[in-house]
Amino acid sequence: MGLSLFLPRMSLYYPLAWTYLAIFFGAAAIIACYLFLFDKDLLRKRLLSPIDEPRLLQKIIQLTAGVFTVCIYAVSAFDSRFKWSLVPFWVSCFSEIMVLVSFAILFFVFRQNRFLSTSVEIQENQKVVSTGLYGIVRHPMYFALSLQIIFTPPALGSYWAMILSGCLIAVLFFRAIDEEKTLKQSLPGYEEYCEKVKYRLIPLAL
Repeated sequence: MGLSLFLPRMSLYYPLAWTYLAIFFGAAAIIACYLFLFDKDLLRKRLLSPIDEPRLLQKIIQLTAGVFTVCIYAVSAFDSRFKWSLVPFWVSCFSEIMVLVSFAILFFVFRQNRFLSTSVEIQENQKVVSTGLYGIVRHPMYFALSLQIIFTPPALGSYWAMILSGCLIAVLFFRAIDEEKTLKQSLPGYEEYCEKVKYRLIPLAL
């Protein structure tokens, strides 16, 4: 992440990036500490590598998502360096706050669902979670990640990188669709849950 931000910038003087990194890793550390104290099993699942995905399609999806993520950081840095976009400072500040909000949502998602492995798989004793945020959208974790993805470029001083953000969200949406096929086939009650909760990522929209 650091290389993809500071190498294109050709300088360590990138205050928006330092603020973003502080928020990103600070919030991630808080969540990791919480899981370490209260749910080590979920923490272990979240630390699995994307290459541990059991199916080739999901490996490709994860790899594609990783490439888009790096490109978002790099294009944002180039944009900030060459001033392709003129993002007002208040927009960047608001976007940094929204990135923090996305982590807050992730925190509550992890509290509500102990089966959030990095891999698409059915775990032992897994049950359908249908309350809390899962009563609003079927994939609140992807909603939080989408929020983070949308606001990352303006937080880093770029509008142009938001095009790549749209591509990455499309990849997440495709992953959600494929994930649901597995869950409907192998997780009792999931198909009924999908009929009850209509929206995958965005309430009243998608």
